[in-house]
Amino acid sequence: MDDHDTQWTNGGIYVVDNEIRQIGQTDHLPQDADQTFNAKGMMILPGLVNTHHHFYQTLTRNLPAAQNTNLFHWLRTHYPIWAGLTPEAIFISTKIALAELLLSGCTTSSDHTYMWPHGARLDDQIHAATEMGARFHAARGSMSVGESKGGLPPDEVVEEEDAILKDSQRVIESYHDASRYAMLRIVLAP
Repeated sequence: MDDHDTQWTNGGIYVVDNEIRQIGQTDHLPQDADQTFNAKGMMILPGLVNTHHHFYQTLTRNLPAAQNTNLFHWLRTHYPIWAGLTPEAIFISTKIALAELLLSGCTTSSDHTYMWPHGARLDDQIHAATEMGARFHAARGSMSVGESKGGLPPDEVVEEEDAILKDSQRVIESYHDASRYAMLRIVLAP
C-alpha cells in the first residue's frame, strides 16, 4: 500500500532487523536474505493495531444481568465479579484477548487495566504478552476513588495514590523499552 495503490505481481518485501527496508519487484530486491518466505498467491498486509482494550473483561462476556443496560449499571454489575480477579485470571484473560487479536491480524495492542485485586500486577499481563509474542503497550491504570468516596468501583479494588505512583515507577523502570520497534512499552493511565 502506497500513495499510488501500487501492486506487484512478482513483489517482495525486504526486512532487516524487524524493519521493512524495501518493497518492490522481487528481482529488484537485495538477494542476501537469511530467510525467505514464498507468499505466492497471498496478500501481505501490515499488522493491525488495537489502541484500547480491557483484557480482563474477556472473562465476563455475555453476563445476562449486564445486557441491554446503561454503562453505570453495566459497571456496577461487573465490579463485584472483577473484585475477585487473581494474578492467574489477569494472566489468562490477557492470553485469551491477545490470541483473539492475533488471530484477527492485530499484532500490537494496548490494554488499560485499572484494578489490581488479590496481588494481581501489571507483571502478570506483561508475562502473558511476552509468551504470546505480541507487541504490547501495557497501560498501568490508576483508580483511587472507591464507593465510599463517591466512585463506582468497590473500595477493595482501588489503590492509594502513593501505592499507584510507587508501582507505576517500578513497572516503568522494570519493563519500559523506549527503543524503536520495542515489543513492550509502559503507559500510565487513569
